[in-house]
Amino acid sequence: MTATSPTARTGQVPSAQPSARPGKRGDRTGAASRAPWLLLAPFLALFILTFILPIFVAVGSSFTKVTRSGLFGEAGVTSEFAGFSNYAQALADGSFVASIGRMLLFGVVQVPVMIVLCTVLALMLESASAKWPGFFRAAYFLPYGVPGVIATILWSFLYVPGLSPLFDVAALVGLTPDFLGANTVLWSIANIVTWSYTGYNMLIIVAQLKAIPGELYEAAKVDGASTWRVALSIQLPLIRPALVLTTVFSIIGTLQLFAEAQVLKTVAPAIDSQYTPNLSAYTTAFAYNDYNVAAAQAVLIAVAAFVLSFAFLKFTNRKSS
Repeated sequence: MTATSPTARTGQVPSAQPSARPGKRGDRTGAASRAPWLLLAPFLALFILTFILPIFVAVGSSFTKVTRSGLFGEAGVTSEFAGFSNYAQALADGSFVASIGRMLLFGVVQVPVMIVLCTVLALMLESASAKWPGFFRAAYFLPYGVPGVIATILWSFLYVPGLSPLFDVAALVGLTPDFLGANTVLWSIANIVTWSYTGYNMLIIVAQLKAIPGELYEAAKVDGASTWRVALSIQLPLIRPALVLTTVFSIIGTLQLFAEAQVLKTVAPAIDSQYTPNLSAYTTAFAYNDYNVAAAQAVLIAVAAFVLSFAFLKFTNRKSS
């Protein structure tokens, strides 16, 4: 006697499984694929509106010429394609070209000094004999938390004769420094920038140092390597990516220098309204009301920063290979 299933005895055909489950699975898959984009949508919208769109507007404005009819423009305003005339006018401005050369000199001196200083501080804080590294790490980083305008105002009190105690100390040894003179004000600005950003770059290098495996230090200790040898043979080669990153940031920041010169201009006659490239573009736009030429200057500054950064990266990559 063979066993028969209930469906065979009743003669009923098994009903098909509900077909809604595959559909629900497909809906879940589609929702999962859309979820990241929905979460990123607010950021992407702000990124496009505040970063991408201004770039396109600036580039478009740099190739545009605006003509106003009438004494005050009451007869109408017309815009037309200007080609590279705005760029030619920007490059024909001797003050703007001089500001770029001034910032190149600034970067050649200030950037290496700052990178060396922040590297030395990072190595000292991460050495085995360092005491209270957390306290000193926060102390060195603290100047970065001070806005550039406030930092420049604070330092301006140390640069102005009659207010700064530095002049009294210098007089004791027969010195009469001129921090705001035509030949020294650039390096006074460099001092403010170095004071503000050394701690920030130091933290980037410290983070890279903490990523070095401890086994390398143990092997060096077994081999009898000194602290100096460990720094030269292990730490410096392995923190090279951090050094490259901080140098690129510093190169870009050099051409973007604005607040320090703008604030010191009130107490330093040697600083004119076109002392730095960004200050020159600002003056062209808001003092001369020539927004199209100012846009061309801004694009030239961005191109110069890109070329210098790209050249530095190519140089470091070729050297490492």
